[in-house]
Amino acid sequence: MTAPYNVLFLCTGNSARSIMAEAILKQKGKGAFSSYSAGSHPSGAIRPEALQQIEAAGLSTEGLRSKSWDEFAVPNAPHINFIFTVCDNAANEVCPVWPGHPMTAHWGITDPAAVQGTPEEKARAFCDAFTVLDRRISLFLSLPLSTLENLAIQRELDSIGKQ
Repeated sequence: MTAPYNVLFLCTGNSARSIMAEAILKQKGKGAFSSYSAGSHPSGAIRPEALQQIEAAGLSTEGLRSKSWDEFAVPNAPHINFIFTVCDNAANEVCPVWPGHPMTAHWGITDPAAVQGTPEEKARAFCDAFTVLDRRISLFLSLPLSTLENLAIQRELDSIGKQ
């Protein structure tokens, strides 16, 4: 495997967690990674709380949109090297066949959009999800991908999802 690497973050609605992950990696992995996100049943809109978290971290929201994973399963789509599911629903769904057999890992993140409560409690849930994604992406970026064998990379990806 050689850089630049293409990473796809998957979730059911592609409205919060996968969008935040795309924005984080787009900034932190600039030059070595291209990041994308998609959903099995995209909502068609990004949650405003997710956009607030991205902007509060000083990250760009340019180009972010809720989209179907079908966009990445067509012949002219980017070749995907890594796929991360970031919600429990997407991990249990049947994914399309991905050309090139990308490495996959499940990084289950609690759904901040499902939190009921005060506006402060909801904002905290989005902040917590963003923080966990940011930490896992930082760990992923610290892997020496160009020198690791595929099996070792897969073990490391699985390990990151448990942190």
